[in-house]
Amino acid sequence: MDIATILGVVSAFGLVFGTIAFGGGAGAFIDVGSLAIVVGGTLGAALINYPLRDFLSTAKVLKNAFIYKLTPPQETIRQMVEYSARARKEGILALESALSDDTDEFLAKGVRLAVDGQEAKAIENILTNEVDYLEQRHEKGAEVFSSMGAFAPALGLIGTLIGLVKMLQSMDDPSSIGPSMALALITTFYGAILANLVFNPIAGKLRTRSKEEVLLRELQLQGILAITSGDNPRIVEQKLNAFLAPKQRKSQFEGKEAA
Repeated sequence: MDIATILGVVSAFGLVFGTIAFGGGAGAFIDVGSLAIVVGGTLGAALINYPLRDFLSTAKVLKNAFIYKLTPPQETIRQMVEYSARARKEGILALESALSDDTDEFLAKGVRLAVDGQEAKAIENILTNEVDYLEQRHEKGAEVFSSMGAFAPALGLIGTLIGLVKMLQSMDDPSSIGPSMALALITTFYGAILANLVFNPIAGKLRTRSKEEVLLRELQLQGILAITSGDNPRIVEQKLNAFLAPKQRKSQFEGKEAA
């Protein structure tokens, strides 16, 4: 569970709706028709803009904003160094027995390619293509939410215009102008809430998740290539630590060197 996402949702919606409730006029912000215009219109616009399969796939992508489990890069580097040491000691064929049901699918695929005797260039091409298509799939999901973030305020404005037209039609009744104007503005409120507290933040979180996973896949790819080339475990660690910020880098050999 992503604590940052949960805290963001609670704090953002809590502050907005808490302020509304504190003012004592919460009922004035509830209008089913306005909500239907914004939500229904936004979803309809997204369906027009994207194929049905792309739109439906966002449901699977959405969970990554709330539930996300990715192996830390430091743990992956430790694992790659162990694989490198075992391959140099027992031969690269020994790595197949090191794989388990819990091994990352991408990493397991790369290791099996190396065990099968594929050349480094072939392994790099296969895994690079997989990373590229992974990035494209993730970007598509984030793009759908970004588009809905753009559609929602526009639909809110359309609802406001509808309300204004109705208000102008009843100008002969001054007592109805205030309530009609308030109702017209609610759709803009709904559009702004959905765009800035739901769709755009989710799109941003998905892009961040995608970058994290792509970094991990590239790190795994370079580790597999280094193992295939027969690099020393220390060299493998140094190559992979280059993917991390200096403060995040750790060496498995520091204690051994000191001893």
